[in-house]
Amino acid sequence: MKEAAIEVGYRPGAIGAIAALHARCYSLTHGFDQLFEAKVARELGAFVCRHEPAHDRLWLVLRGDEVLGSLVIDGGDGGGVAHLRWFILDACLRGQGLGRRLMAEAMAFCREGGFRSVYLWTLAGLEAALHLYQDHGFAVVERHLGTQWGRPVEELRMERRFS
Repeated sequence: MKEAAIEVGYRPGAIGAIAALHARCYSLTHGFDQLFEAKVARELGAFVCRHEPAHDRLWLVLRGDEVLGSLVIDGGDGGGVAHLRWFILDACLRGQGLGRRLMAEAMAFCREGGFRSVYLWTLAGLEAALHLYQDHGFAVVERHLGTQWGRPVEELRMERRFS
């Protein structure tokens, strides 16, 4: 079996593969339905269409041609603030250090790109992800109960500032 590799940039089928990964994962962990998958596909598609390499970056985790993970830095908000989005790894790749490598590359891109800060949204209960974010300098700055996914979940906004 081929080893997984991290590559930068879009590949045909990546939008669908990333949306499918999110749908499978969050259906199992949080009971999210098709609305979540559709939102991921719609927003990721919009990102890919407006992507500007100077302030946006898409990383894919590939095994051969199969997309098994992703992370996006979306600098489209402007004002020196980046949004970390669509960070996911297939369960078969977790625990191999790929998430740490993706985060390190993303934080280096943000620093080198002159962003003042980067933020993300995550869900309470994803302890491994929370620890990874904290290890990379993120702190919880906001919590609220969200119901947009068909069931109540505690959403966490995390932020990292660069000096």
